[in-house]
Amino acid sequence: MELRNVGTSGLKVSTLGIGCNNFGGRLNYAKSEAVVHAALEHGVTHFDTADVYPMGDGGVSEEYLGKALGPRRPDSVIATKFGMQMKAGTGGSRRYIMQAVEASLKRLRTDWIDLLYFHTPDADTPIDETLRALDDLITSGKVSYVASSNFAPWQTVEAHYIARELGANRFVATQEQYSLLSRKVEEETIPLCQKYGVGLVPFFPLESGVLSGKYKLGEAIPKGTRLASSKPLADKFLNDDNLKIAAKLTEVAAAEGKELIDLAFAWLLRDKVVPSVIAGASTPQQVARNAEAVAWQMSSEQVAATAEVLA
Repeated sequence: MELRNVGTSGLKVSTLGIGCNNFGGRLNYAKSEAVVHAALEHGVTHFDTADVYPMGDGGVSEEYLGKALGPRRPDSVIATKFGMQMKAGTGGSRRYIMQAVEASLKRLRTDWIDLLYFHTPDADTPIDETLRALDDLITSGKVSYVASSNFAPWQTVEAHYIARELGANRFVATQEQYSLLSRKVEEETIPLCQKYGVGLVPFFPLESGVLSGKYKLGEAIPKGTRLASSKPLADKFLNDDNLKIAAKLTEVAAAEGKELIDLAFAWLLRDKVVPSVIAGASTPQQVARNAEAVAWQMSSEQVAATAEVLA
């Protein structure tokens, strides 16, 4: 498993990250533990969770992850998030951050968080207050690096310059939705990440499975799949346009003896500004398949063929 630096920081993560949002939701503890252990066996070090995961029952994902890692905690990079209050609203104030981080540390059974994301901007709190609080957490040793999530490009740049003015630790990464079917970040976010040394960590790289090859145009949604059990996700991701593009991309991948999932990961990782791709997994077998997929590197010809489909 390849390791990459997050932006220009010294933090290294595996190119495959395990999304833990289903821990405690679709996955009970035994299944969550199996996914964590399979990930470690395949060289995956990067585990991504949040204090609000699973949505509606926040805190359980962190509890499961901390318990499953156990003595393997030093072998892992834990990324978690704060800011989406577990009851309502958002929280970027010093008071809220300190309470949220202490609670996460307890649930994760650890003394430090490797990468702490500000989950969503808080319009009610000046960003300089948030950055000062996060800087203090780094100084105390409770957090190693900080990052943003769901930020508009201008907010990422603003935070960069304010951190520099304050002499505070800056965001080393931003986590945004990015896939072959959702490429808005290519317009502004990727260029700014390249310029300011910020890592881009994509979530929904498979568009909730649309880019896994499971779903076909004109065919019924396979039983037991994530989109079969979630109408909101199916409504969001499963449409004729996406399935038509997915079918064409499947042909591009097949020309190289690969599958759509390989292409989906390789496209994101072709740019070193992306250190790791966050993907959920329900079974050890899915972990193994995702680990295989991130190992493929596209040639310039394959990139061009893919871009032609997306044009």
